[in-house]
Amino acid sequence: MLIAELQHVTKRYGGVTALDGIDFSIGRGELVALLGPNGAGKTTAVRILLGLSAPTAGRVSLFGRAPAERPARQRTGALLQVSKVPETLRVHEHIRLFSSYYPQPLPLEETIAAAGLAGLEGRLFGDLSGGQKQRVLFALALCGNPDLLFLDEPTVGLDVETRRLLWAHIRAFVGRGGSVLLTTHYLEEADALADRIAVLNSGRIVAEGTPSEIKARTATKKIRCTTRLAEPLLRCLPGVAEVRTHARGFEILTAEPELVARELLQRDATLANLEIAGLGLEEAFLTLTAQEVVQ
Repeated sequence: MLIAELQHVTKRYGGVTALDGIDFSIGRGELVALLGPNGAGKTTAVRILLGLSAPTAGRVSLFGRAPAERPARQRTGALLQVSKVPETLRVHEHIRLFSSYYPQPLPLEETIAAAGLAGLEGRLFGDLSGGQKQRVLFALALCGNPDLLFLDEPTVGLDVETRRLLWAHIRAFVGRGGSVLLTTHYLEEADALADRIAVLNSGRIVAEGTPSEIKARTATKKIRCTTRLAEPLLRCLPGVAEVRTHARGFEILTAEPELVARELLQRDATLANLEIAGLGLEEAFLTLTAQEVVQ
C-alpha cells in the first residue's frame, strides 16, 4: 500500500528545473533511501512531499491527501538538516511541547526509550553533545506517533558508534510498521538500512531498486591483486577500465574480469592476493551518476 507518491512531478525555480517529471513512491513499512549528489533535487522532493513547496506540474499524494492538509501532516514526523530548537529547554520539555501538536502522541516514556534518551530527560538541550542533540531531534520526529518519518541526513556529523545506535532506532521504527524516507550522503547507511533506493541526478531518477539491484546495475567489477607489473602496463591490458593503487597493490576496474584475470596470470607468475568482487554501493552510485552526466 502506497502512503506517499509523486506522479510526473516537475519543479522549476525560474529557469532552473529542480525536478524533471519524476515518479516516486513510499510503501507502508518501507524504508526508501533517496540518494543523489548535491543539487540533484533531493531536498526539493522532500519539501514537496512535506507540503512545504508546491510542484510546478504533476500530482503529490500523502496518505491519499494533499501533503499540506492537517490530517496528512499529523501522520508524519521530520528530522531535517535545518532543524533547530531552543537550547534553554530541557529534553522532556521539548518532547512534551512537540507532542502537544499531535492528536495521539506517544507517551513520553515510550519516546524517550525509542530515541535512546534514558537518563537525559532533565538535561538542557544546549548542554548535550552533538550525538545526543541529534537523538533529541529524532525523538521530536517520533513523538507524534507518525506513520511516516522524513529523515534528511539524520546522522551527519555523528561518530560511528552514535550513528549505528541511531540506525538501530530507525530499524526499530520500521519494524513496528513505520515508513521512512531517508536522504543521506553516507552510502553505507543506505546500503545497511534501505529496502529500496532511488538515485536522483539532475532532477531525474536514474536508477531505482534494492541495494543489491542498484549495485548490479553496473557491470563493472573490481580486481585486487599484488603484481610486479607496472601501472602503465596494467592500464593497457585488454578490458581494463581503470587502475588504482591500494595498500596491497592494485585495484583494477573492469567489465570483463575473467579476461583481465587471465591476462594478469599469464604475464605475472608471481601474482598474489587475487580478489574479484562487485562494486560497492558507493562505486555503483558514482558510476551511475557519472554515466548520466555523460549522456
